[in-house]
Amino acid sequence: MNSSALILMVLVQLTVTVFTVYFFMKVLRTPPRPEPDSFDENDKEPRPGVTDSPES
Repeated sequence: MNSSALILMVLVQLTVTVFTVYFFMKVLRTPPRPEPDSFDENDKEPRPGVTDSPES
């Protein structure tokens, strides 16, 4: 392998590694978005057939 090929290979590997680390850290540092609760409007309504007390 000649020196120009080795230099190009190292530069490409470094570039890919830098991009990978950058986007991985960006994903880890982004705060999660709140997910909508589909049952938010009817949390206080009792569900049919469900009781709050455990059956003995």
